[in-house]
Amino acid sequence: MLRDLLLLDPNIIFLNHGSFGACPRPVFDKYQAWQRQLELEPVQFLDVELNNYLYQARQKLGDYVHASPGELVYVPNATHAVNIIARSLNLKPGDEILTTDHEYGGCNFAWEFIANKTGAVYKRQHIPLPVSSAEQVIDQLWRGVNTNTKVIFFCHITSPTALIMPVEQICQKARQVGILSVIDGAHAPGQIPLDLRSLQADFYIGNCHKWMLSPKGAGFFYARPEVQDLIEPLIVSWGYQSRFSSPRESKFIDALQWAGTKDPAAALSVPSAIEFMKEYHWDDVRISCHNLLRDAMQRINQLTGLLPLYPLDNNFSDKWARYKYQS
Repeated sequence: MLRDLLLLDPNIIFLNHGSFGACPRPVFDKYQAWQRQLELEPVQFLDVELNNYLYQARQKLGDYVHASPGELVYVPNATHAVNIIARSLNLKPGDEILTTDHEYGGCNFAWEFIANKTGAVYKRQHIPLPVSSAEQVIDQLWRGVNTNTKVIFFCHITSPTALIMPVEQICQKARQVGILSVIDGAHAPGQIPLDLRSLQADFYIGNCHKWMLSPKGAGFFYARPEVQDLIEPLIVSWGYQSRFSSPRESKFIDALQWAGTKDPAAALSVPSAIEFMKEYHWDDVRISCHNLLRDAMQRINQLTGLLPLYPLDNNFSDKWARYKYQS
């Protein structure tokens, strides 16, 4: 059974993968192998070899999420990346960051902190439930847009309700009027097909340690090349001066990738997690899980007489069948 490949306590029925996920034994073994390799010769590993290892890991992740290695950098988690973005943007008094009332609390705090510090406004637009269509969500969100709106921030899959937001349409509308789009994709990678180029978000952040089965501490930050110059590092270290990076990549990558000594093993293990999903036909596993959840939601609706929070007639099977891993 696939369950036997996980390190979870067999006496626990673990359903909360959305918080911290679970890492399969083969991926965890690779994670520990990276740690052992680091300890064999720490200076050689960190100063000489690491940049190339991280490039390869970003390349594999880029194949999976449809982005180039130069558009991705590994971060500890999605909330970390939100803080990078919020602190980088030159927000002024009266500027507005538009969001919804479905967002993750930790990220709300980051934006509220910046709003209090700069005089900007963190504006939560109400998205009523149940939701009947993507158009309803877009229309309700766009009622909060005005001439002061500088940033639109929202989840790809909302943390409280698992509502899949119409990301591509919202990002297109934002781009047309010069509003930056920041997407919290913490729950999307590994749950739904993800093509960052087609979404057209300015910034997209995700976690690999939830539904992608990687070790804890592996998140990623995607930025379109056209907006990478807006980003400043939370921690200034040797990477801030690209001439100290070997090989040199870009200011965006260098400044965020090297911020002092840390354990990079979780990020370096992401390719192993992707290979594990491919080997064990994880698309089929997820289709089965979605179908179980859909059946459970229908039964709950029948028992309670309540409407579902969003339409349950999405054909996940067809969607997943069309989705293929990149080699």
